[in-house]
Amino acid sequence: MPRTPHHRVDLLPCRHPGIEAVAADTSFAFSRHVHAQFGVGLIQRGAQKSASGRGMVEAGPGDLITVNPGEVHDGAPIGGGGRAWRMLYIDPAVLARATRDLGEEGSLPSAEFTRPALRDPELARGFGRLFQAMTARIRESADELAADETLVLVLGGLLRPRAPAAGHIPPGVARARSRMDDDPAASPGLGCLAEEAGLSRYQFLRAFARATGLTPHAYLLQRRIHHARQLIGQGIPLAQAATDSGFYDQSHMNRLFVRSFGMAPGCYAEARRR
Repeated sequence: MPRTPHHRVDLLPCRHPGIEAVAADTSFAFSRHVHAQFGVGLIQRGAQKSASGRGMVEAGPGDLITVNPGEVHDGAPIGGGGRAWRMLYIDPAVLARATRDLGEEGSLPSAEFTRPALRDPELARGFGRLFQAMTARIRESADELAADETLVLVLGGLLRPRAPAAGHIPPGVARARSRMDDDPAASPGLGCLAEEAGLSRYQFLRAFARATGLTPHAYLLQRRIHHARQLIGQGIPLAQAATDSGFYDQSHMNRLFVRSFGMAPGCYAEARRR
């Protein structure tokens, strides 16, 4: 008999600024979305399949999962019991500082997670220690040292130099994308974006999707929801965050927030206040 669908995603207090800790146990299927942070996690129970920058992957109990900023991905359970995982989302600036001694010199464009799902028991144990250290409430200096060194060791085991990208983003597409990045609340028309790129509307749609993995509209919605998330984290009221991010109403923001992050904006705001 299939199990009853369930869904719980909790944002946990995290001792390290610039890192968010999430605990999830859910049968929810996440739609295609992106994160502004690097993500690394561990599947604790069940299994899932997900699209990634390297194709479809599957992960089960004990497997590590990773995602890079801007990498289009989704996630659906395998089987009827859902899956449970722990995840750390790391701001790029935090990762740059943590990896300064890994030979990358903190250069964000030259480092990425190259394995969206992997089985490495030693790294998995290291991640378990890291998650526990990041969510611990004690702030003694020895614990801070342990947390910092575990963070560097785990990242060192996961990061690899980025190979020269075969799918280089054409300058025109990059200009149009920057226009959306700079003002996600604006509503540029397809013709304006195509003109910015120096392409016909059809050519622009194909080039943008090929370069980013998303249509221009889907990309703009992702930029808006990340902007809203940042505002909510700063204590901005939900209705104002929705308006300031370009959503036509709060319910539209709420729906996209849940599809992207697995929790309602109000729950996220409450967790950030704790």
